[in-house]
Amino acid sequence: MFRFFTILISLLYTIAANGHELKAHRSQVAGSYNFWMYEPDSALTAPKPLVIFLHGASLCGNNLERVRHYGTIDAIERGRHIDSYVIAPQNPGGSWSPAKIMKLVEWAYQNHNIDTTRLYVIGMSLGGYGTLDFVATYPDKVAAAMAFCGGATAKNLESLGEVPLWIVHGTADRAVGVSESDRVVQAIRQSPSRGSRLLYNRVAGMNHGHPARFFYLQDTYDWLFSHNILQEGRPVSEAFNITEKSKNAYTNLTHTPRPKKTKPSKKRKSKKRTRTHRTSRR
Repeated sequence: MFRFFTILISLLYTIAANGHELKAHRSQVAGSYNFWMYEPDSALTAPKPLVIFLHGASLCGNNLERVRHYGTIDAIERGRHIDSYVIAPQNPGGSWSPAKIMKLVEWAYQNHNIDTTRLYVIGMSLGGYGTLDFVATYPDKVAAAMAFCGGATAKNLESLGEVPLWIVHGTADRAVGVSESDRVVQAIRQSPSRGSRLLYNRVAGMNHGHPARFFYLQDTYDWLFSHNILQEGRPVSEAFNITEKSKNAYTNLTHTPRPKKTKPSKKRKSKKRTRTHRTSRR
């Protein structure tokens, strides 16, 4: 009975976040994910960017409320002003599917006032894998992306070099080894772009949980929004000191997010190799 009411509430759930609309969608887009969508009031007067937030493995399942535990939607609810649409899908389990994510993007384009030259993707851990796999699959659609403590399973990693991209990974990450990002970065630097659009922070001593702070930085979204796919040569914008800034990530929020414990998950085999890597429970 409790589960029934939880599902019912999620189906009907619409809340106002900082004067804007945040709405839960279930079975809205055939063959895709259930998701939250945030719509800014300013979209009534002008097209706005679209941010896709991809969560880590701990938020997988069928309870959409879990997707609000951390990340871009949580940052908005805690007072961070993000002047864009945000889609936060829930992965029921397993790897993120670029094709399913694109179905959400196409639905959003058809039903909302979105600037299609300003699509951004951001995620950590399992969501970091999803971010890089999506960008590698649709490099001509994404204006910029940020991937934290993840990796990639896409076959063609060279296409990542076509997009302004910021990767961050800590050397003390015990859930997803920094070698996962190293491998992606090496492929990009060997691509025709030679990594000219890549920013990579390989942070000594940083653990797996710390990058969750990056979702609460205003600078994170300002950096993303400084890019669009119509820019000649699609140059990458200048980096800010993301690890130093993250020390004050919760400044000026309505209330501070609770620290979340990170637990290592079971290893999963890569389809490409026999090697294994660990995905986070975040």
